[in-house]
Amino acid sequence: MSNFGNQVQFKVYQTMPNPDPERLPVKYEEWEALAREKLDDGPFYYVAGGAGGEETMDANLRTFNEWKIVPRMLRDVEDRDLSVELFGQTYEAPFMHAPIGVQSIIHPDGELASAKASADMGVPYITSSASTKSMEEIAGVMGDAPRWFQLYWNKDPKVTASFLKRAEASGYSAIVVTLDTPMMAWREYDLKNVYLPFLIGEGVGNYLTDPAFRSQLPVSPEEDPTAAIMHWTQTFGNPGLTWSDLSFLRQHTSLPILLKGILHPEDAQLAMEHGVDGIIVSNHGGRQVDGAISALDALPLICDVVRDEIPVLMDSGIRRGSDVVKALALGARAVLVGRPCMYGLAVAGEQGVHEVLRNLLADADLTMALAGQKSIGDLSRSALMNID
Repeated sequence: MSNFGNQVQFKVYQTMPNPDPERLPVKYEEWEALAREKLDDGPFYYVAGGAGGEETMDANLRTFNEWKIVPRMLRDVEDRDLSVELFGQTYEAPFMHAPIGVQSIIHPDGELASAKASADMGVPYITSSASTKSMEEIAGVMGDAPRWFQLYWNKDPKVTASFLKRAEASGYSAIVVTLDTPMMAWREYDLKNVYLPFLIGEGVGNYLTDPAFRSQLPVSPEEDPTAAIMHWTQTFGNPGLTWSDLSFLRQHTSLPILLKGILHPEDAQLAMEHGVDGIIVSNHGGRQVDGAISALDALPLICDVVRDEIPVLMDSGIRRGSDVVKALALGARAVLVGRPCMYGLAVAGEQGVHEVLRNLLADADLTMALAGQKSIGDLSRSALMNID
């Protein structure tokens, strides 16, 4: 990936004599605007909206602007290395495709398009429990490309155990347990639009194909899809979980386990005491708790507790290469990218996701070089200044 950013931008500039008037956007804001044109209110705001008055979502973006990169000079950045090592595997990019469910509401190809684009870019894809396509079908289009599985912990322990078994059998190499969504938040746009895609059969593909889930139904989902969906509403999420329940996961998978949604330093300490393999600092893109701490504000607090004992990743608010560099400098081993990929998917399917990921990697590479940093391992808080 050395000099990747230079290669991408010059490829664009080479079209100067004959530019394609229909070419896809470069600016994040234009991707979002085109997605808004293509999607109905329900699907668009299901992705774009946040909890309550969206203060947390705004804070995620605002906090990135409070940290400034301080470039260094004459440091030989001709060759850069943006690769990262996690759990014994080396990935070419310092970011992953975040776990996002119900992608079928964004584009007919949904998760399959996103997974194929991620695989082609060498970006690990994190499959959501709430995917419309099953985890096996998603794995099937990825070949040997890296992929993790995100778990929503079901009230039925047999379903949770079955998901873990299926993920391991399908070649997923880590489990991401999302803790911040034991129930869905008060999302004003979704309530205004009366839009919850699960109730029309979107985002439940992993459940309808799961033997443990199907065994609890009086008739098959094919015979009575409404009854299957109603059963899903009664078992999705598990607000009764405590730290002691983590041992259940260990009993049912040998894969690395990461906890997603950690924002408090004491929870980071508890995570390590309970033997988890990694932490993802996240507020769910501002979709769960209105008025919560921004993910980037929480990141250094978590890293100060963890002290590199286990990997810390981060999501919520990543929009450009400079955001990636700032998060890595504040201690994240890698970041997860969500909404930008969904806008790319809405605009141009697989190609759109591919270009979003390609451009983000090119932007991060050039930002690293121009900041005087030649590898991810060289980044530290000394590369930044906080102006707040």
